[in-house]
Amino acid sequence: MSGFHVTCKSSQQFTIPAAIDYNREKRTMDRGKGLSMKIRSTVIIKGAGDLASGVAHRLWMSGFKLLMLELPEPLVVRRTVAFASAVYDGEALLEGVKARICSEYDQLDKYWDEGVIPLFVDPLGTMIGRVCPHVLVDAVMAKRNTGTSCNDAPVVIGLGPGFFAGRDVHAVIETRRGHDLGKAIYSGSAEADTGIPGEICGFSAQRLLRAPAIGKITPLVKIGELVRQGQTVADVDGKPVIAQISGVVRGMIYPGLAVKKGTKIGDIDPRGENVDCHTVSDKARAVAGGVLEAILRLGYS
Repeated sequence: MSGFHVTCKSSQQFTIPAAIDYNREKRTMDRGKGLSMKIRSTVIIKGAGDLASGVAHRLWMSGFKLLMLELPEPLVVRRTVAFASAVYDGEALLEGVKARICSEYDQLDKYWDEGVIPLFVDPLGTMIGRVCPHVLVDAVMAKRNTGTSCNDAPVVIGLGPGFFAGRDVHAVIETRRGHDLGKAIYSGSAEADTGIPGEICGFSAQRLLRAPAIGKITPLVKIGELVRQGQTVADVDGKPVIAQISGVVRGMIYPGLAVKKGTKIGDIDPRGENVDCHTVSDKARAVAGGVLEAILRLGYS
């Protein structure tokens, strides 16, 4: 999701969700136990893939006002758990939280009043300068910094490698599977990208489905479907995509999208029927917890 680069020096006072005004201009959030409250803190999340959506779900359920930014044709793999699906379908629902495509700045309050996360197709990040959020989360997962700066918001958080806490962001969240998954880092960076996916049940790179050639993808199986090793699960302009392992199809990009050779187009989870392909993953929940910690810590400091 390259191209995001906006500087926003907000004069607004950053107020975390604990600072709730119960006496004036109350608004029903219609979640949890239905407490009426007004939340002042606004968060922009760059990216709306599965990790970004896990973060969005956690922050929304914690009372933050959110908006998300995406590309015109995101190559989202785990689209059943990604708000990026709203780019194609108009809206997306994840564990009771809904995101809907939005095109006008003036519609933000309307969406929030309806209990919906606005999602903008905004590859240049123009909404950052217009909204001047209290918190900016770069969840693009590009493995490098595509232009995010500490000047973009009072609190700026980057997910995964490519960011240095204390220099270009205020905090980095570890996204690599292992002991430190979800750890909030306030000085330094996350583990470097090795290009090798995290291991599940002894399988790593074998879990991924990659395009064998340049062309448009045609999936032959659905997300959540069990497949066998050696089975053809998709084709790219007539060239087969073969499953290297048996398991459940956990992700597959949208049909008809143009891809380059080697592009990740799907993945298979060897845990099979034990995997829920329609709820926030354990990894995304861990990362979301790290983001929430960083917001609360940095908001108080």
